[in-house]
Amino acid sequence: MTSVFCGIDWATDHHDIALLDQAGTLLAKLRIDDSATGLTQLLDLLARHGDTPDNPIPVAIETSHGLLVACLRATGRPIYVINPLTAARYRDRYALSRKKSDHLDAKVLAHILRTDPAEHRPLPADSHLAQAITVLARAQQDAVWDRVQTGNRLRSHLREYFPAFLTVFRHFREGLASPVSRTLLAAAPTPTQAAQLTRTQLRAILKKAGRQREITDEVERLHGLLREPQMHQPPLVEQAMGTKTLALLRQFEAACTSADELEAAVIDAFTAHEDAEIITSFPGLGHLTGARVLAELGDDHTRFATARDLKAYAGSAPITRSSGRKTTVLARHIKNQRLASAGYNWAFAALTASPGARAHYDRRRATEERHVAAQRNLFNRMLGCLHHCLTHHIPYSEQTAFPDTT
Repeated sequence: MTSVFCGIDWATDHHDIALLDQAGTLLAKLRIDDSATGLTQLLDLLARHGDTPDNPIPVAIETSHGLLVACLRATGRPIYVINPLTAARYRDRYALSRKKSDHLDAKVLAHILRTDPAEHRPLPADSHLAQAITVLARAQQDAVWDRVQTGNRLRSHLREYFPAFLTVFRHFREGLASPVSRTLLAAAPTPTQAAQLTRTQLRAILKKAGRQREITDEVERLHGLLREPQMHQPPLVEQAMGTKTLALLRQFEAACTSADELEAAVIDAFTAHEDAEIITSFPGLGHLTGARVLAELGDDHTRFATARDLKAYAGSAPITRSSGRKTTVLARHIKNQRLASAGYNWAFAALTASPGARAHYDRRRATEERHVAAQRNLFNRMLGCLHHCLTHHIPYSEQTAFPDTT
């Protein structure tokens, strides 16, 4: 049984360490640099207080990222990531004056492990491949969000002096992100320049953007729309706005390229994982969405003891608040936002890919439940199925998941 507990208050360039025994007595304290030397000092300190491979000293820290955490995970010791808000509330138990210091924070983290270890869970023992998928999937999602944000800025700017360009590509599914629209805007960033483009130039732009079919019809369409009468800013102002457009377009191009390259990388990593076949057997889960789901769940199948724990983590399970005679059931807001976002897309896609999922959703809507609530309930049901399949290493079965509709 563990008799020593370690708390680490981390910072950018240094970390404060506190070791407590079972009675809460401070055994040692140390400040280390964020370097290999500092890590060696920490491991030596733990070894002097009974740390062994068979009985490692557990560590509490407020972050799950960084080299320090990665190196501590490599030692095989349990690492408990404590929410900073939780640590702040625990601090009041040991400092009524509400004083604060790095050393006190390290002690508080160690006290949390000493007094309430059952209320907190250690980091899951995910494989290196699963950790790599997490990095790539989150980076790809961030790149998509950057692409949307930069695209919105570019669209807002075009409305100020070149709104006709937005109507030209209104029927494109990708909108401004399509290669044709980006290539054309780079060649003619102002309405005056766009109106002067010849059919030959438009054909060259389409081919440069990768267009291979119906080029002649598209050339005629663009040639006519770009020459339609429209309002103009003063020439100097229009030229300045065109220069700003080129600057925004370069940022937009970088965001689009990053999103595409990261998507290819995360799909390659995901398909190499043994859980990929099970995850993609579910209706509505393709390789990209499946990778995002795996990135947030990890591949340590003991992480969630029950499907209920997984549903609470994803935010699909409701939360009950009861006080006196009043009881309310609310949507859960404290959740893994990335997994909840992937779950929304998953449930939406499952409506057309699974007859059982569609029937389940329709039943919820028939009880006058709102679309978002019905879709969240469907996500909740599919998560339970996913937990079962991953735990038992079996693919999805429509008949088992929705026996009343097959």
